Amino acid sequence: MLSNILNSYFVKSHRLEISITIIAIVLFLIYFFGATHVFTRFPIYRAFMQSMPFFGIIAISATFVVTLGEIDLSFPSIVGITSLTFGMLLTSTDGNFFISFALATALGMFAGLINGLLVTKIGIPSIVATIGTLFFWRGLVNVISQGSGIAIVDEADGTWHHMIFVDKLFGTIPAQFIWFVVLTGLMQWVYRYHKFGNHIHFVGDNKASAQMMGINVDRVKIIAFVQLGFFSALAGIFTMYEMLYFWPTQGSGLMLTTLAAVFVGGTSVFGGRGTVYGTFIGVLIIGSLESGIVALGLSGFYVQFINGLMITIAVTIYALIQKRKT
Repeated sequence: MLSNILNSYFVKSHRLEISITIIAIVLFLIYFFGATHVFTRFPIYRAFMQSMPFFGIIAISATFVVTLGEIDLSFPSIVGITSLTFGMLLTSTDGNFFISFALATALGMFAGLINGLLVTKIGIPSIVATIGTLFFWRGLVNVISQGSGIAIVDEADGTWHHMIFVDKLFGTIPAQFIWFVVLTGLMQWVYRYHKFGNHIHFVGDNKASAQMMGINVDRVKIIAFVQLGFFSALAGIFTMYEMLYFWPTQGSGLMLTTLAAVFVGGTSVFGGRGTVYGTFIGVLIIGSLESGIVALGLSGFYVQFINGLMITIAVTIYALIQKRKT
């Protein structure tokens, strides 16, 4: 009887996580039985593990901002400017990783700080503020690079830091996927059990009540934007090591996949509710969708259609679950 009570409580308190997991399992079963020749072989999964972390790391971090009821649209350009900075520093310092990494991530955090200050101290809605910084940082990338790329092959290829970031573990598993899993576990712990994670939920659910509880709302929001800037820079550095080259458009295609993973994962756009685990599963769903659709024999033109359908169905399911809970 006690087991039944515990199981019932677990199901009720983890409805979002269970729902997104079921959706992912059903989707991969469709892939598996519809394209057995592809999904019974390891290379397709290795390809997923190699490509998903680049937007997955940002999606995990963005979950904190969205839970606050805010949005950050500038992270693709932060990826661009920090990748440019990392590439320029790495080539100009004869491959000094520590200086390049420290200054690139510091710039990402500074960009996040600007977003946080615009939202909290100036009072600009986050969607407006981050659209502005989206164009600002991308414009700065274009001005500095003048449309030219940067190769870091000589400074990075075969180095210890290149192997740590994107080498194949046991010659099979991409290192960036290990980083992604570890960072997901860390951020899940912060989100669910750390005081900062609790503050994120309180502020997102009811800002006025959070202030009455003594929570510094502005500081919580600023930290959330700063950490997203840091992880955007980290994703940019991972991309640089994978490609060993910088293009001025780097990061520009990340917005839709990243935000789709957050919303499909069950984080409420209204704030107060979310799940890092759900975002992780959302990354697996969104990251596999295009390859799965093509493997099933459908035209690539169906990708956006099914992507939109998947998001709409998932968000509708979560909205109905939340309505039943209230």
